Amino acid sequence: MNDTTTTATATTATASTALLDRRGKYNRSVSNLNDEFHTFRSYIRWMCVDQSNPFTAALSWSLFLLLAVAVPAASHFLLACPDCDARHSRPYDAVVQLSLTSVSALSFLCLAVFVRKYGLRRFLFFDKLCDESETVRTNYMAQHNRSLKILSVFVGPCFVAECAYKIWWYTSGAPQIPFLGNVYVSDAVACILELWSWLYRTTVIFLVCVLFRLICHLQILRLCDFARFFHVDSDVASVMSEHLRIRRHLRIISHRFRAFILLALVLVTGSQFACLLVTTKHTKDMNIYKTGELALCSVTLLSALCILLRSATKITHKAQAITGLAAKWHVCATLDFDGVLTEGGTPTAPQSSHETMFPNVGTDGESETDEAGDEEDEIDTTKLIPSYAYSTISYQKRQALVKYFENNRAGITVYGFMLDRSTLNTIFGIELSLVLWLLGKTIGFS
Repeated sequence: MNDTTTTATATTATASTALLDRRGKYNRSVSNLNDEFHTFRSYIRWMCVDQSNPFTAALSWSLFLLLAVAVPAASHFLLACPDCDARHSRPYDAVVQLSLTSVSALSFLCLAVFVRKYGLRRFLFFDKLCDESETVRTNYMAQHNRSLKILSVFVGPCFVAECAYKIWWYTSGAPQIPFLGNVYVSDAVACILELWSWLYRTTVIFLVCVLFRLICHLQILRLCDFARFFHVDSDVASVMSEHLRIRRHLRIISHRFRAFILLALVLVTGSQFACLLVTTKHTKDMNIYKTGELALCSVTLLSALCILLRSATKITHKAQAITGLAAKWHVCATLDFDGVLTEGGTPTAPQSSHETMFPNVGTDGESETDEAGDEEDEIDTTKLIPSYAYSTISYQKRQALVKYFENNRAGITVYGFMLDRSTLNTIFGIELSLVLWLLGKTIGFS
């Protein structure tokens, strides 16, 4: 009886310890204030998108309603300025405010749901880094530390251009702009609120896109590390197990972001069509003073969309390159380039390398041994693979593995549609046509 009680107590204690360890895996270490998420947490807290408790959630929603809804609405209705001159009239302000507010609202909702549901560590897959190699962990941490710099690269130029436009608009048209009380104080307050609203909305939009890019970069690092399985003496079971793990994470990313990517694509494309409709309707008195903010809004939204699509497409390209690498691995192991025989059955003279054995001269007269530099893909290169598998893996197993890769292509999907290069080219062609047409209508770009 005592043995049974002791066993049950030990089992309960072990289960409780495991549960506490699993819960603590996603929590921040209190003893280490300068952990890897200290900067990100501070940034999210200052952006007021942290909803970890009721107070911060209320503050987050209040700031969003103020800067993303109330300020743009008040700016549009109170500063419409119908009596202003041709340079200071704002006929396209409604399209600009609706476009930025709709996309920023989508980004804010997705970011709030992700952080509240998964937590920052789990959302960025840092809880999975313990299973990765040292190279993947080091490169991912380096990319994580660069994320805020990348965010500032996209937000900074847009904000500077918006500041220049708003300051010019308020200073040059002060007598015509509606104001309450003192003209200088009211104009300064209105200008600062509009600039803060623009900065808040664009930062939220680009923040979600940069976080998606960061998550995709981790999967790219894992795929590059996975490609090394074909350059060493690996067995089929380990290759299959690792690829299934990568595919599972890619499905998780696709499931989390599929609604955001689809809605962002719809909203940005709809915004471009709306901009074209209003600019085509008003064909007279078109100048950069009237339409400069409209063009800046379109370039901002299109840049954010390009970050999303390029990150997803790059991950799909790397995942599909594994198929070509597996086929080349199978060929190298089958033909056994290390021991090729002549027609008479006599082994050939030993060669120093595969490249000297098969120079593979191209049409331009250059040999395969010439340096390819950055023009060659780091996964599916033209270098031959040592035939480690010739003596350890049977032909049937290698053929089955290649068939598996051919029929189970991994990548980022949106409700079943693979985001590959052909899809990106189609979307990019449509969006580029719209934005170039818009730029031609607004600032005379052709």
